[in-house]
Amino acid sequence: MAVKRENSKAVRRILAAGAGLATVGALVAAMPAGAAQDVDAAGGGTNGKGWGRMVDVQLLSFNDLHGNLEPPAGSSGQVTRLNADGTTTKVDAGGVEYLATHLREARKGNRYSITAAAGDMIGASPMLSGLFHDEPTIGALNGLGLDVSSVGNHEFDEGSAELARMQNGGCHPTAGCYVPGEKFRGADFPYLAANVTKESTGKPVLDPTFVWEKDGVRIGFIGVTLEGTPNVVTAEGVKGLKFGDEVETINKYAKVLERKGVKSIVALVHEGGLPASSSYNYDCDSPGPGDGVSGAIVEIAKNVSPQVDAMVTGHTHQAYACTIPDPAGKPRLVTSASSFGKLFTDTTLTYDRATKDIVRAAVATSNKVVTRDVPKAADMTKLIGDWQALAAPIANRPQGWIAGDINGRGSTAYEKPLGDVIADAQLEGLAPADKGGAQLAFMNPGGIRADLVHKASGAEGDGVVTYGEAFTVQPFTNMMNVVDLTGANVIATLKQQVSGANAASPRILQISKGLTYTLDMTKAGADRVVESSIRLNGEPIDPSKTYRVAMNEFLAGGGDGFPALATGTNKLVGASDLDVFNAYLAANSSAANPLPVPAANRITVIQ
Repeated sequence: MAVKRENSKAVRRILAAGAGLATVGALVAAMPAGAAQDVDAAGGGTNGKGWGRMVDVQLLSFNDLHGNLEPPAGSSGQVTRLNADGTTTKVDAGGVEYLATHLREARKGNRYSITAAAGDMIGASPMLSGLFHDEPTIGALNGLGLDVSSVGNHEFDEGSAELARMQNGGCHPTAGCYVPGEKFRGADFPYLAANVTKESTGKPVLDPTFVWEKDGVRIGFIGVTLEGTPNVVTAEGVKGLKFGDEVETINKYAKVLERKGVKSIVALVHEGGLPASSSYNYDCDSPGPGDGVSGAIVEIAKNVSPQVDAMVTGHTHQAYACTIPDPAGKPRLVTSASSFGKLFTDTTLTYDRATKDIVRAAVATSNKVVTRDVPKAADMTKLIGDWQALAAPIANRPQGWIAGDINGRGSTAYEKPLGDVIADAQLEGLAPADKGGAQLAFMNPGGIRADLVHKASGAEGDGVVTYGEAFTVQPFTNMMNVVDLTGANVIATLKQQVSGANAASPRILQISKGLTYTLDMTKAGADRVVESSIRLNGEPIDPSKTYRVAMNEFLAGGGDGFPALATGTNKLVGASDLDVFNAYLAANSSAANPLPVPAANRITVIQ
């Protein structure tokens, strides 16, 4: 949705005449219901020309790029547009060649323009970036003109030392320098990590704040990731780190910025919400401010200090631009721009030089689609081409064949077709006695990062799955584990999908063939898993029996809110998840007999 900018001339006249904010407040109070957040108070309009006291500052923002330099394939590369007649249209979007063009075009005529991001710029990346420890993405972000970003949970996938290298530069400690004679220079922009501290010192691992300044206009930024980062990252990735409460941290540093004379503040928060509609232009301020969005960000926004003027968020990969009331009851902008570079948010912050603060009633915003009908940015095309040349010998190698699209990330169902394939691959790879003797396998849905798309992405031919495409689906290189679990803990694991940490937002594990059960969503909490329905190869799970269970090391550590999985014993560490996946594709498909699209019927869902 776009926050409208009507009534701006009236406010502009008052401020131009030297009236104070109390007068503006009176004007806003006299407007029709809902108009307060729609006002664009005095300032140079969208041309960004400061004409005295009021200055328009453009804030361009995005989140959750995840190293998607090339246009994402299939449903991962589409956004949904809500049309005036109530119908929806899928629009192809994304790719940094197009994102660069859109951002550069948006900046034209805006003297004061800032570009910010809300985390997960790197990590869980397609092969073109992931194979090179995300150096290509940092280079692209430098070229895009990113001014500042918060960290997200995926910035910690390879640990804090690697994150420091992303910030400061230097060649990889084991892989070395990828371009002969050229040292990786690191990020030109600051990564902010206000709520991530070292356990040994209590100090932030990176800068907590950043102040953007031009011609005396000062905008402060505070960057945080979700407090629950340790629950969604491997233990090794967050070793030695402490993650603080988002609200407490933002409020603390808002006071720090105020003491430094910075009164205009934007929080970059890698935590997000869930809009009622998947359409990027859905009005989430209907029927009232913020009513159309739910999730963790709502409580955060309601409790963050009114000193903060706007919040750029992420993590949930959703699109919204809402005005959620702050603790003083005043509407405050909260945005998110989907993921993978498919959208960016264009916000106008009207800055009052006299008060050094943002005129909240004048904030205007909308999410913009990164369409692919614009010219490609030549510098991004060159950057991609240079890294493609290095990756090509590995990326283009065929791994298997598929009969149709096998959706993972693009599936909205609890049981995803690609989830079945991955779980089956893990079971098959770890079932031999010398590989662990697995009898069933669990796969976390968040670890499935893309779809397998039947249409060729290059010259490989339709239906061919390349190493690069498989890498995009399974980019973490998590090592596989096989552990002993009692039947009682297998049952507890299934119940933890819909209870405990996952009660509000269920995380339904993908399961291997032979395991079946019923999920009754008309019930509440753990009762949603019908215990009497749980079967393995047709037999009820025996609570007292021991089963050999395969899973990646993230789940084996209790990640994603599954403490029952961390009780496993007699652990055997196997090959990586990617190696197991590729081996399965090679063994179970051919050009003549491609892998069929699974029926995804292992979980019976009652709605």
